[in-house]
Amino acid sequence: MDFEFGAADEAFRREARAWLQARLNGEFAGAAGRGGPGSEHERGDVRRAWERELGRGGWIGIGWDTGRGSDRDTGRDTGREADREADRGADRAAYGVRRATLTQQVVWAEEYARVRAPGRCGHIGENLLAPTLLAHGSKEQQDEFLPAIARGETLWCQGYSEPGAGSDLAGLRTTAVRDADGTYRITGQKIWTSLAHEADWCFVLARTEPGSRRHHGLSFLLLPMDQPGRIEVRPIRQLTGTSEFNEVFFDGARARDAHVVGGEGNGWRVAMGLLGFERGVSTLAQQIGFTEELGRVVREALRGGTAADPVLRDRLVRQWAELRVMRWNALRTLGDGGGVAGAPSVAKLLWGGWHQRLGDLAMAVRGTAAAVGPADWSARSPYELDALQRLFLFSRADTIYGGSDEIQRNIIAERVLGLPREAKGPVRGTP
Repeated sequence: MDFEFGAADEAFRREARAWLQARLNGEFAGAAGRGGPGSEHERGDVRRAWERELGRGGWIGIGWDTGRGSDRDTGRDTGREADREADRGADRAAYGVRRATLTQQVVWAEEYARVRAPGRCGHIGENLLAPTLLAHGSKEQQDEFLPAIARGETLWCQGYSEPGAGSDLAGLRTTAVRDADGTYRITGQKIWTSLAHEADWCFVLARTEPGSRRHHGLSFLLLPMDQPGRIEVRPIRQLTGTSEFNEVFFDGARARDAHVVGGEGNGWRVAMGLLGFERGVSTLAQQIGFTEELGRVVREALRGGTAADPVLRDRLVRQWAELRVMRWNALRTLGDGGGVAGAPSVAKLLWGGWHQRLGDLAMAVRGTAAAVGPADWSARSPYELDALQRLFLFSRADTIYGGSDEIQRNIIAERVLGLPREAKGPVRGTP
């Protein structure tokens, strides 16, 4: 396995650990462990203040590749590697972020998860939009948006899925019409939009070429969410009783022509590039959270005596072993520079199914007591669910969101194994 932590990484670990321990007190102490999957509604004001604290410490954006996206897209040579690295360092200094190697990014993610620091509310901007702007955006777009993300001041949401175009993203119908003044009018509906009710900005994939089909004629646009009468956000209540994601309706919402990333008509290429950033270093931090949840299930089994059941014991051991395999797989693909074919799809299949089985197991070790919930299930009181009940209910979606298991298997079959492509039916709304 070509992935090892060296002396510099351990020094970085000590720095990260000391910084976190020094800051997670006072107003932030009560937010520890809050805001994770299924509890995004908790302590939102404190967690937004925490984002700004991370920004002041230079901890947002440590994984950004700050090479010039426009230079890479055109293939223009910017000089020797030493000169390019100097430019990157200057950009990092301008954005106020620390420099960190891949292994140091892993260290930061692990330390953050271990101390149960507050759930991030700025991760969409930091981990999805920022790398996309650095790879496909103009220098002007980078300078306009990256500093505010790095300071923890601007929150973003992602406008991709639609009621008729979820996993089949190319079937989207949202349109963006360019006016004579150069602005775009965006009309349509997005769904399952995480954190749209809190976001300041949204990046939207929309159809800018009338009559185009599938992945042709799409553009990637950035638009502010504060447009009363033009953007409506409707929360979607989940099984847990919370509303982390939303429906978003655009009725002539405005976006500037300077905020089209990658150029008009190149939205599919930009959108697919963004999806490549969704799974990376954060996978290892996610697994630390999984370890904590597994430990909670094991303690419940010991407390209630169900650990004496050999079948449940076998399931607990299997969950532990599979979690170790997931970690080794994540380290293997990171050590290869993330270039392993189909690795993101394999990782999604592994963790989605594992976490859902853990939710099942959490209920099994509780026995009949697992079915006892709030006195009034109709009340909007998600706090009455305990952690294991919330784990079970929230994990029902793990094999759907972020790309369903069926889609991931198709990707592996067609793009990795070279099997024949699945036959497609007619596009919805066409003969």
